[in-house]
Amino acid sequence: MNDSNHAHDLKPLALCEPCAGIQRNWRRAPGHAELVQGANRKEQRESGQATITSYRCDRCGTAWEYENNKANQHVGWSVVGAAKG
Repeated sequence: MNDSNHAHDLKPLALCEPCAGIQRNWRRAPGHAELVQGANRKEQRESGQATITSYRCDRCGTAWEYENNKANQHVGWSVVGAAKG
């Protein structure tokens, strides 16, 4: 009965083309020009302290975080929220 609603829930994120091109989970990967920087915070990791900065895309509204942790090359960009549609 609710199959159409369930299928809608499984729809992938609607990232704009520049957001879709961001390399995730790789430190030093570039973002894009329409990302607006928000707040940053420090978090303790096993290897030391990391800085996490929030961003929001002006084009599609996707929320991103960028983790800068010199001890871990496999951090960087990650999607933390989708645009409200």
